[in-house]
Amino acid sequence: MILDSDTLVKAMRCKCPRCGEGDLYVPGVSMTLREKCSSCGLDFSKNDSADGPAVFLIFILGFLLVPLALVVDSVFSPPLWVHAVLWSVVALGMTLGALRPLKSYIIALQYKHRPGDWE
Repeated sequence: MILDSDTLVKAMRCKCPRCGEGDLYVPGVSMTLREKCSSCGLDFSKNDSADGPAVFLIFILGFLLVPLALVVDSVFSPPLWVHAVLWSVVALGMTLGALRPLKSYIIALQYKHRPGDWE
């Protein structure tokens, strides 16, 4: 099952997929993973999420933002510069807010479905 609530909660909190306690990322706003979990010692260096989270996020944001832009245009008819500013800010904010949890979720799914690769 892909939408396992325990896996999803750990991912949204950006915690270790094994114990749910240790942080996945180094402190700050960086996307850099820690070497290992500070709580259970799970080695994160074997993780390879590559560009998967970014690709999924592009599709998700496109699915959400394009219809919103069309609705805003048909209801309010703002000038083109308003669209450019508004949707750039919204897309950037949603990207920054969702990329870490989405990457954490892909890491958690890799751990759940391929646990032998982590040992």
